Amino acid sequence: MAGAEFDQLKERLRQFVAERDWQQFHSPKNLSMALIAEAAELVEHFQWLTEEQSASLSPEKLAEVELELADIQIYLVELADKLQLDLMAAVEKKLAINAQKYPADMVRGSPKKYTEYK
Repeated sequence: MAGAEFDQLKERLRQFVAERDWQQFHSPKNLSMALIAEAAELVEHFQWLTEEQSASLSPEKLAEVELELADIQIYLVELADKLQLDLMAAVEKKLAINAQKYPADMVRGSPKKYTEYK
């Protein structure tokens, strides 16, 4: 998502919340709780599926997953906005940290945590 697109999304979410007078409920605590609840709803779609089944969802199930991902994105963006964090800059920062923790030539093909191979 480009910077301008991301800013437009934040503004649309602010307007959506303001129109419903929901700011009073959108504390960082509540937004983080809503975020994890939506993540749990996403997980429910994959619970008990095999690896193969999880990679080949029906169109109906995929549409449901898409909406759960949207809910997660909405709460994530709102939480970062509420805390005045630049989410896109944070992603760039975290990718740089992960590149240091997980050098491609050392970890390629391994699911181990960085503390297990250093």
